[in-house]
Amino acid sequence: MKLFVPGRLCLFGEHSDWAGEYRHLNPTLEKGYTLIAGTNQGIYAEVKSHPELLILQAYEKKDIPRQFYQLPMNRDALLTEARQGSFFSYVAGVAYQCMTCYSVGGLEINNYLTTLPIKKGLSSSAAICVLVARAFNRLYNLGLTIQAEMELAYLGERTTPSHCGRMDQACAYGDRPILMVFDRDKVEVIELSVSQDLYLVIVDLGATKDTQLILNQLNQCYPFAQNLVQQNVQKYLGEISSRITQQALVALQQGDAELLGSLMTQAQTEFDRYLIPACPSQLTAPILHKILNYEPIQPYLWGGKGVGSQGDGTAQFIVKDRVSQQKVIDIITRDFPQMQCLKLTIKSTHKTY
Repeated sequence: MKLFVPGRLCLFGEHSDWAGEYRHLNPTLEKGYTLIAGTNQGIYAEVKSHPELLILQAYEKKDIPRQFYQLPMNRDALLTEARQGSFFSYVAGVAYQCMTCYSVGGLEINNYLTTLPIKKGLSSSAAICVLVARAFNRLYNLGLTIQAEMELAYLGERTTPSHCGRMDQACAYGDRPILMVFDRDKVEVIELSVSQDLYLVIVDLGATKDTQLILNQLNQCYPFAQNLVQQNVQKYLGEISSRITQQALVALQQGDAELLGSLMTQAQTEFDRYLIPACPSQLTAPILHKILNYEPIQPYLWGGKGVGSQGDGTAQFIVKDRVSQQKVIDIITRDFPQMQCLKLTIKSTHKTY
């Protein structure tokens, strides 16, 4: 069986997934609202059942030879590997959860192609977790819904040292844009239709950021704020992010690229104002802000912002049309050769699922 799972792009509402979960400790906090689209890039694999082993043949990347991993389908062995924090740990973590919850055998995964950038805020780790959950689901006829696959993938990733929130596994929905609402441990998923094609450019900044540090620093602001910095984090991740994301939801469904771009720029401005003081070493992000404000690309943009946990990882732009999409890519790759650009087109659809 062949499977493909894309990455996911958080258009609006980054960090609101875990922030919304804190409502079980502090009900005065706002629910989390996140607007998400699947990427056109992802992880490709051939999968088949195995009587007793968990096997991964990992895609050969530049400067990294093809790697082979193997473990017995034993809960102790899987849990030990999951806690190591390697790429194979994500696979082992999901397998551990599958063994815990269901009667399953082993799994063999041949990851023959990966087109998704790793560790750039596009949920590459969640994509492999969803792929493993989906493989177990289909090969062993578990009858899981997409949301159940997402939950299994989430539990698997949280078995590793990852501090991911629940939005990452939205890649399970493929290229359909969705709204996710986070309230304590409850997650509501609303699938969306779009009336006009929307064109985006995703830019791998070719730099580094410490996602764990960002998450650790921001989580210190919850569940109860102890000072002004922490109050401001809760204010942005609560009422401000909620308002902007729900405005963006309407703009997305109407295919209003110009309004979406304006809201992206507004979201970034407010993010910087309220969140940089909580983790200045990462969120000041000089490279991100340089590319967001780079003058030669401005005529082709409606707006842009950071991606995922923010920091100098990845930027996203909504552009005016398909021609502008290529123009922006050409300019950035010419002037910043260390950066890589990806296209994302959110297709017009009036389907309901």
